[in-house]
Amino acid sequence: MILTDLSYFELLDYVQKMGLPRFRGEQIFDAIYSGKNLEEISNLPKGLKEQLLSIYPKYQILYKFESKDGTIKFLIKLDDDNAIESVLMKYKYGYTVCISTQVGCRMGCKFCASTLGGLVRNLTAGEMLGQILLINKFLGGKGSDRKITNVVLMGSGEPLDNYDNTIKFIELLSSQRGLNISQRNISISTCGLVDKIYQLADLKLNITLTISLHATSDEKRKSIMPIANRYTIKEIIDACKYYYKQTKRKIYFEYTLIADVNDSGEDQKSLKNILNGFLCHVNVIPLNTVKERSLKKTTRLMAYQFVEGLKKLGVSATVRRTMGEDIGGACGQLRANLLKL
Repeated sequence: MILTDLSYFELLDYVQKMGLPRFRGEQIFDAIYSGKNLEEISNLPKGLKEQLLSIYPKYQILYKFESKDGTIKFLIKLDDDNAIESVLMKYKYGYTVCISTQVGCRMGCKFCASTLGGLVRNLTAGEMLGQILLINKFLGGKGSDRKITNVVLMGSGEPLDNYDNTIKFIELLSSQRGLNISQRNISISTCGLVDKIYQLADLKLNITLTISLHATSDEKRKSIMPIANRYTIKEIIDACKYYYKQTKRKIYFEYTLIADVNDSGEDQKSLKNILNGFLCHVNVIPLNTVKERSLKKTTRLMAYQFVEGLKKLGVSATVRRTMGEDIGGACGQLRANLLKL
Protein backbone atom coordinates (compact mmCIF):
# COMPACT_ATOMS: atom_id res chain seq x y z
CA MET A 1 0.00 0.00 0.00
CA ILE A 2 0.99 3.61 -0.66
CA LEU A 3 -0.72 6.63 0.84
CA THR A 4 -2.16 7.76 -2.51
CA ASP A 5 -4.27 4.58 -2.46
CA LEU A 6 -6.26 6.09 0.41
CA SER A 7 -9.13 8.55 0.26
CA TYR A 8 -9.14 11.63 2.51
CA PHE A 9 -11.09 9.92 5.28
CA GLU A 10 -9.18 6.64 4.91
CA LEU A 11 -5.93 8.57 5.32
CA LEU A 12 -7.21 10.35 8.43
CA ASP A 13 -8.22 7.00 9.93
CA TYR A 14 -4.86 5.48 9.05
CA VAL A 15 -2.95 8.31 10.73
CA GLN A 16 -5.13 8.16 13.84
CA LYS A 17 -4.48 4.40 14.08
CA MET A 18 -0.80 5.32 14.13
CA GLY A 19 -1.60 7.24 17.34
CA LEU A 20 -1.29 10.65 15.68
CA PRO A 21 -3.70 13.60 15.80
CA ARG A 22 -6.14 14.15 12.91
CA PHE A 23 -4.41 17.35 11.77
CA ARG A 24 -1.31 15.34 10.84
CA GLY A 25 -3.42 13.38 8.39
CA GLU A 26 -4.69 16.63 6.89
CA GLN A 27 -1.11 17.89 6.50
CA ILE A 28 -0.03 14.66 4.79
CA PHE A 29 -3.07 14.70 2.50
CA ASP A 30 -2.42 18.32 1.49
CA ALA A 31 1.23 17.53 0.78
CA ILE A 32 0.37 14.53 -1.39
CA TYR A 33 -2.19 16.45 -3.45
CA SER A 34 0.28 19.30 -3.92
CA GLY A 35 2.67 16.78 -5.50
CA LYS A 36 5.30 17.18 -2.79
CA ASN A 37 7.86 14.49 -2.10
CA LEU A 38 8.60 13.64 1.52
CA GLU A 39 11.66 15.90 1.71
CA GLU A 40 9.62 18.91 0.57
CA ILE A 41 7.15 18.70 3.47
CA SER A 42 8.25 21.29 6.01
CA ASN A 43 5.51 20.95 8.64
CA LEU A 44 6.06 17.31 9.64
CA PRO A 45 8.53 16.21 12.32
CA LYS A 46 11.54 14.18 11.23
CA GLY A 47 10.42 11.11 13.19
CA LEU A 48 7.05 11.04 11.41
CA LYS A 49 8.71 11.37 8.02
CA GLU A 50 10.82 8.32 8.86
CA GLN A 51 7.65 6.42 9.78
CA LEU A 52 6.11 7.32 6.44
CA LEU A 53 9.17 6.48 4.37
CA SER A 54 7.97 3.07 3.17
CA ILE A 55 4.40 4.15 2.30
CA TYR A 56 4.80 7.71 1.02
CA PRO A 57 4.79 7.78 -2.82
CA LYS A 58 8.25 8.19 -4.35
CA TYR A 59 7.46 7.97 -8.06
CA GLN A 60 9.18 10.52 -10.26
CA ILE A 61 9.41 11.77 -13.82
CA LEU A 62 12.38 10.03 -15.43
CA TYR A 63 12.14 11.64 -18.86
CA LYS A 64 9.83 13.98 -20.70
CA PHE A 65 9.62 14.46 -24.45
CA GLU A 66 7.84 17.41 -26.04
CA SER A 67 6.29 17.18 -29.48
CA LYS A 68 6.22 20.00 -32.00
CA ASP A 69 2.43 20.08 -31.46
CA GLY A 70 2.90 20.75 -27.73
CA THR A 71 2.10 17.24 -26.53
CA ILE A 72 4.39 16.08 -23.72
CA LYS A 73 5.04 12.42 -23.02
CA PHE A 74 6.35 11.44 -19.61
CA LEU A 75 8.18 8.29 -18.57
CA ILE A 76 7.43 7.84 -14.88
CA LYS A 77 9.41 5.67 -12.48
CA LEU A 78 7.38 3.80 -9.87
CA ASP A 79 8.50 2.87 -6.36
CA ASP A 80 9.52 -0.64 -7.52
CA ASP A 81 11.59 0.81 -10.43
CA ASN A 82 9.06 -0.19 -13.09
CA ALA A 83 8.33 2.52 -15.67
CA ILE A 84 5.02 3.68 -17.13
CA GLU A 85 3.91 6.37 -19.58
CA SER A 86 1.60 9.33 -19.28
CA VAL A 87 0.78 11.94 -21.92
CA LEU A 88 -0.18 15.60 -21.45
CA MET A 89 -2.22 17.16 -24.25
CA LYS A 90 -3.33 20.78 -24.46
CA TYR A 91 -6.68 21.65 -26.01
CA LYS A 92 -8.70 24.86 -26.21
CA TYR A 93 -10.74 23.80 -23.20
CA GLY A 94 -7.72 22.92 -21.04
CA TYR A 95 -5.28 20.13 -20.28
CA THR A 96 -6.01 16.44 -20.75
CA VAL A 97 -3.83 13.72 -19.25
CA CYS A 98 -3.78 10.19 -20.65
CA ILE A 99 -2.67 7.73 -17.98
CA SER A 100 -1.55 4.10 -17.83
CA THR A 101 -3.45 1.54 -15.76
CA GLN A 102 -0.97 -1.35 -15.95
CA VAL A 103 2.76 -1.89 -16.39
CA GLY A 104 2.58 -3.36 -19.86
CA CYS A 105 -0.53 -5.14 -21.14
CA ARG A 106 -1.67 -8.68 -21.89
CA MET A 107 -4.31 -7.89 -24.52
CA GLY A 108 -1.88 -8.33 -27.43
CA CYS A 109 -3.42 -5.82 -29.90
CA LYS A 110 -1.20 -5.77 -32.97
CA PHE A 111 -1.31 -1.99 -33.49
CA CYS A 112 -0.17 -1.21 -29.92
CA ALA A 113 3.33 -1.12 -28.42
CA SER A 114 2.05 -1.56 -24.84
CA THR A 115 1.85 -5.32 -25.27
CA LEU A 116 5.38 -5.84 -26.59
CA GLY A 117 6.76 -6.73 -23.15
CA GLY A 118 3.60 -8.44 -21.91
CA LEU A 119 1.87 -7.62 -18.63
CA VAL A 120 4.20 -7.02 -15.70
CA ARG A 121 1.59 -6.05 -13.10
CA ASN A 122 -1.48 -3.94 -12.38
CA LEU A 123 -1.14 -0.40 -11.09
CA THR A 124 -2.79 0.47 -7.81
CA ALA A 125 -5.37 3.26 -7.68
CA GLY A 126 -2.74 5.42 -6.00
CA GLU A 127 -0.21 4.81 -8.77
CA MET A 128 -2.79 5.91 -11.33
CA LEU A 129 -3.52 9.00 -9.25
CA GLY A 130 0.20 9.64 -8.85
CA GLN A 131 0.54 10.24 -12.60
CA ILE A 132 -2.05 13.01 -12.35
CA LEU A 133 -0.43 14.56 -9.27
CA LEU A 134 3.03 14.58 -10.84
CA ILE A 135 1.83 16.23 -14.04
CA ASN A 136 -0.41 18.67 -12.17
CA LYS A 137 2.67 19.76 -10.20
CA PHE A 138 4.64 20.03 -13.46
CA LEU A 139 1.97 22.46 -14.71
CA GLY A 140 2.17 24.53 -11.52
CA GLY A 141 -1.05 23.24 -9.99
CA LYS A 142 -1.49 22.17 -6.39
CA GLY A 143 -4.35 20.59 -4.50
CA SER A 144 -7.73 21.98 -5.47
CA ASP A 145 -5.98 24.61 -7.63
CA ARG A 146 -5.47 22.06 -10.37
CA LYS A 147 -4.48 22.67 -13.97
CA ILE A 148 -5.80 19.39 -15.39
CA THR A 149 -9.39 19.37 -16.65
CA ASN A 150 -9.80 15.94 -18.28
CA VAL A 151 -8.40 12.47 -17.72
CA VAL A 152 -8.45 9.53 -20.12
CA LEU A 153 -7.54 5.97 -19.17
CA MET A 154 -6.15 5.16 -22.57
CA GLY A 155 -2.42 4.71 -22.00
CA SER A 156 -0.60 1.44 -21.45
CA GLY A 157 -2.80 -1.33 -20.12
CA GLU A 158 -6.44 -2.38 -20.25
CA PRO A 159 -8.36 -0.48 -17.53
CA LEU A 160 -11.09 -3.09 -17.16
CA ASP A 161 -8.47 -5.83 -16.77
CA ASN A 162 -7.55 -3.91 -13.60
CA TYR A 163 -11.16 -3.27 -12.68
CA ASP A 164 -11.13 -2.77 -8.89
CA ASN A 165 -8.15 -0.40 -8.91
CA THR A 166 -9.65 1.54 -11.82
CA ILE A 167 -12.94 2.09 -9.99
CA LYS A 168 -11.11 3.17 -6.82
CA PHE A 169 -9.02 5.58 -8.91
CA ILE A 170 -12.17 7.19 -10.35
CA GLU A 171 -13.50 7.62 -6.81
CA LEU A 172 -10.23 9.25 -5.68
CA LEU A 173 -9.98 11.49 -8.74
CA SER A 174 -13.55 12.76 -8.54
CA SER A 175 -13.66 13.19 -4.77
CA GLN A 176 -14.47 16.73 -3.62
CA ARG A 177 -11.71 16.31 -1.04
CA GLY A 178 -9.21 15.51 -3.77
CA LEU A 179 -8.71 16.97 -7.24
CA ASN A 180 -12.49 17.07 -7.71
CA ILE A 181 -12.40 16.26 -11.43
CA SER A 182 -15.94 15.68 -12.65
CA GLN A 183 -16.73 12.12 -13.71
CA ARG A 184 -18.08 13.62 -16.93
CA ASN A 185 -14.48 14.60 -17.71
CA ILE A 186 -13.14 11.07 -17.21
CA SER A 187 -12.99 8.55 -20.07
CA ILE A 188 -12.20 4.83 -19.96
CA SER A 189 -11.03 3.05 -23.10
CA THR A 190 -11.44 -0.72 -23.28
CA CYS A 191 -10.86 -3.32 -25.97
CA GLY A 192 -14.17 -4.86 -24.94
CA LEU A 193 -14.16 -6.94 -21.75
CA VAL A 194 -17.88 -7.62 -21.88
CA ASP A 195 -18.44 -8.87 -18.33
CA LYS A 196 -16.68 -5.81 -16.91
CA ILE A 197 -18.70 -3.44 -19.12
CA TYR A 198 -21.87 -4.83 -17.54
CA GLN A 199 -20.38 -4.38 -14.06
CA LEU A 200 -19.37 -0.82 -14.89
CA ALA A 201 -22.83 -0.05 -16.27
CA ASP A 202 -24.47 -1.12 -13.03
CA LEU A 203 -22.41 1.42 -11.08
CA LYS A 204 -24.15 4.15 -13.12
CA LEU A 205 -21.13 6.45 -13.08
CA ASN A 206 -21.05 9.57 -15.24
CA ILE A 207 -17.84 8.63 -17.00
CA THR A 208 -17.47 8.23 -20.77
CA LEU A 209 -17.01 4.71 -22.12
CA THR A 210 -14.84 4.30 -25.20
CA ILE A 211 -14.61 1.00 -27.06
CA SER A 212 -11.57 0.05 -29.12
CA LEU A 213 -13.43 -1.59 -32.00
CA HIS A 214 -11.06 -1.33 -34.98
CA ALA A 215 -12.85 -3.88 -37.17
CA THR A 216 -16.30 -4.64 -38.52
CA SER A 217 -16.19 -8.44 -38.51
CA ASP A 218 -15.08 -10.94 -35.91
CA GLU A 219 -12.58 -12.48 -38.31
CA LYS A 220 -10.90 -9.16 -39.06
CA ARG A 221 -10.91 -8.28 -35.38
CA LYS A 222 -9.29 -11.60 -34.46
CA SER A 223 -6.45 -10.84 -36.86
CA ILE A 224 -5.48 -7.67 -34.97
CA MET A 225 -7.03 -8.08 -31.49
CA PRO A 226 -6.74 -11.41 -29.64
CA ILE A 227 -9.59 -10.42 -27.29
CA ALA A 228 -11.91 -11.06 -30.26
CA ASN A 229 -11.34 -14.77 -29.69
CA ARG A 230 -13.18 -14.36 -26.39
CA TYR A 231 -15.90 -11.81 -27.16
CA THR A 232 -17.76 -11.25 -30.43
CA ILE A 233 -18.61 -7.81 -31.76
CA LYS A 234 -22.30 -8.55 -31.13
CA GLU A 235 -21.59 -9.31 -27.47
CA ILE A 236 -19.66 -6.04 -27.14
CA ILE A 237 -22.43 -4.02 -28.80
CA ASP A 238 -25.07 -5.64 -26.57
CA ALA A 239 -23.01 -4.66 -23.53
CA CYS A 240 -22.70 -1.11 -24.89
CA LYS A 241 -26.46 -0.85 -25.35
CA TYR A 242 -26.90 -1.97 -21.75
CA TYR A 243 -24.34 0.61 -20.62
CA TYR A 244 -26.24 3.32 -22.49
CA LYS A 245 -29.54 2.15 -21.00
CA GLN A 246 -28.09 2.34 -17.48
CA THR A 247 -26.19 5.64 -17.79
CA LYS A 248 -27.69 7.53 -20.77
CA ARG A 249 -24.08 8.40 -21.67
CA LYS A 250 -23.04 8.57 -25.33
CA ILE A 251 -20.58 5.79 -26.18
CA TYR A 252 -17.49 6.40 -28.28
CA PHE A 253 -15.85 3.91 -30.60
CA GLU A 254 -12.18 4.11 -31.52
CA TYR A 255 -11.50 2.89 -35.03
CA THR A 256 -7.83 2.79 -36.01
CA LEU A 257 -7.68 2.92 -39.79
CA ILE A 258 -5.26 0.31 -41.14
CA ALA A 259 -4.47 0.19 -44.84
CA ASP A 260 -6.00 -2.80 -46.66
CA VAL A 261 -7.44 -4.18 -43.40
CA ASN A 262 -10.46 -2.12 -42.30
CA ASP A 263 -10.68 0.88 -44.64
CA SER A 264 -13.07 -0.26 -47.38
CA GLY A 265 -16.54 0.89 -48.38
CA GLU A 266 -17.89 -2.42 -47.08
CA ASP A 267 -16.38 -1.59 -43.69
CA GLN A 268 -18.27 1.70 -43.70
CA LYS A 269 -21.58 -0.06 -44.37
CA SER A 270 -20.86 -2.68 -41.72
CA LEU A 271 -20.12 0.02 -39.13
CA LYS A 272 -23.47 1.61 -39.92
CA ASN A 273 -25.25 -1.70 -39.29
CA ILE A 274 -23.27 -2.51 -36.13
CA LEU A 275 -23.84 0.85 -34.43
CA ASN A 276 -27.54 1.23 -35.18
CA GLY A 277 -29.92 1.85 -32.30
CA PHE A 278 -28.13 3.86 -29.63
CA LEU A 279 -26.30 7.16 -29.14
CA CYS A 280 -22.68 6.78 -30.18
CA HIS A 281 -19.82 8.40 -32.07
CA VAL A 282 -16.87 6.99 -34.05
CA ASN A 283 -13.36 8.41 -33.68
CA VAL A 284 -11.38 7.41 -36.77
CA ILE A 285 -7.64 7.33 -36.07
CA PRO A 286 -4.94 6.99 -38.72
CA LEU A 287 -2.64 4.21 -37.50
CA ASN A 288 0.23 5.53 -35.39
CA THR A 289 3.03 3.35 -36.75
CA VAL A 290 4.73 0.90 -34.38
CA LYS A 291 7.93 -0.22 -36.08
CA GLU A 292 7.85 -3.63 -34.39
CA ARG A 293 4.53 -4.33 -36.13
CA SER A 294 3.86 -4.97 -39.83
CA LEU A 295 0.57 -3.07 -40.14
CA LYS A 296 0.46 -0.35 -42.77
CA LYS A 297 -0.41 3.24 -41.99
CA THR A 298 -3.12 4.96 -44.01
CA THR A 299 -3.04 8.67 -44.90
CA ARG A 300 -5.01 11.38 -43.10
CA LEU A 301 -6.69 12.13 -46.44
CA MET A 302 -7.94 8.54 -46.54
CA ALA A 303 -9.15 8.92 -42.95
CA TYR A 304 -11.17 12.03 -43.84
CA GLN A 305 -12.63 10.25 -46.88
CA PHE A 306 -13.57 7.29 -44.68
CA VAL A 307 -15.31 9.63 -42.22
CA GLU A 308 -17.20 11.40 -45.01
CA GLY A 309 -18.45 8.02 -46.17
CA LEU A 310 -19.67 7.23 -42.67
CA LYS A 311 -21.44 10.58 -42.38
CA LYS A 312 -23.28 9.97 -45.66
CA LEU A 313 -24.56 6.74 -44.13
CA GLY A 314 -25.79 8.63 -41.08
CA VAL A 315 -22.98 7.64 -38.68
CA SER A 316 -21.63 10.33 -36.34
CA ALA A 317 -17.87 10.33 -36.92
CA THR A 318 -14.74 12.49 -36.89
CA VAL A 319 -11.04 12.02 -37.55
CA ARG A 320 -9.31 12.15 -34.23
CA ARG A 321 -6.44 14.58 -34.00
CA THR A 322 -3.09 12.75 -34.07
CA MET A 323 -0.83 14.06 -31.31
CA GLY A 324 2.74 13.34 -30.28
CA GLU A 325 3.59 11.21 -33.28
CA ASP A 326 7.13 12.64 -33.51
CA ILE A 327 7.90 11.57 -29.92
CA GLY A 328 6.55 8.01 -30.06
CA GLY A 329 2.94 8.91 -29.47
CA ALA A 330 1.52 5.40 -29.70
CA CYS A 331 0.80 3.69 -26.36
CA GLY A 332 3.87 1.95 -24.97
CA GLN A 333 6.44 3.16 -27.50
CA LEU A 334 8.49 5.14 -25.01
CA ARG A 335 8.58 2.32 -22.46
CA ALA A 336 9.37 -0.21 -25.20
CA ASN A 337 12.39 1.89 -26.22
CA LEU A 338 13.53 2.02 -22.58
CA LEU A 339 13.26 -1.76 -22.26
CA LYS A 340 15.51 -2.15 -25.31
CA LEU A 341 18.12 0.09 -23.68
